[in-house]
This record gives sequence, C-alpha cells and structure tokens, in this order.
Amino acid sequence: MAEASAREQSLSSHLALVACRDGHGNRHLFNELMRTVYVAWFLQQKGYGKESVSSFKTAEYAVEAALEMAHVSDEWVLAEDTVPVFERLLALHDSQLASVPLHKVIHAEQRLRQFLAGTAISPVPDTGQVGMS
Repeated sequence: MAEASAREQSLSSHLALVACRDGHGNRHLFNELMRTVYVAWFLQQKGYGKESVSSFKTAEYAVEAALEMAHVSDEWVLAEDTVPVFERLLALHDSQLASVPLHKVIHAEQRLRQFLAGTAISPVPDTGQVGMS
C-alpha cells in the first residue's frame, strides 16, 4: 500500500477516535472507527495480527453502547474505559497497513462491504464472556 494512502487512512481513524473519546463524535466518526476495527479483524484472520477476539468484541459493544446513549441524550462519546482497546486496534491496523500487501487490504475491504450488505450482526465471533477491557 502506498505510504501516503496508509497515512491518510491511519490519520482518519485516529482523528475519529479522538473526537469520539472527547464527546465530539457523530454517526460518521463511529462508523469510521468500526470500519477500521472490522478491516483489522479481516486482516488478522489472514494472519496479520494477534489481538484477542475479546478486544474486537469490546469495540463493537462500546460503539453499540455509545449509539444507544446518543439516541437517548444526543451525546456521542465512547466510554473512557474502552479507549485503550480502540488504541490497540488502531495500532494493529496501522501496522497492518504498513506491512500487508495491497491486494489483501482490498480483499479485507471487500469482505467488509459484503458484511455490510448482509444480515449478519457481526463478523467477529461471540466469545461468550467479553469484558470491557
């Protein structure tokens, strides 16, 4: 992947996290975070990463909780205790963008589009007992 493109994707994700962490999030920024989390998940399934499944599930649950809170209070913010999980997943994705062949990133993005077009609740398997850290 071209270094400039990888930097742009990384910057977009990190800025989304900062905004969502600081209470300045919105639907688009939360979608950006989850897009990054899911692409990182798909790349990890192909051997590029070793984050725990529970980290990915925690990210999903954190965004779901934030969306519920936004629906009730119009406040778009991530729970503070989930921010370190997002930081780890964004760091994973940064390392993936720096090392994964472009065709694999494109394939992961295609898998994301297929997931979004389908009816599945999540591409990440349920671990049964997932904490918030």
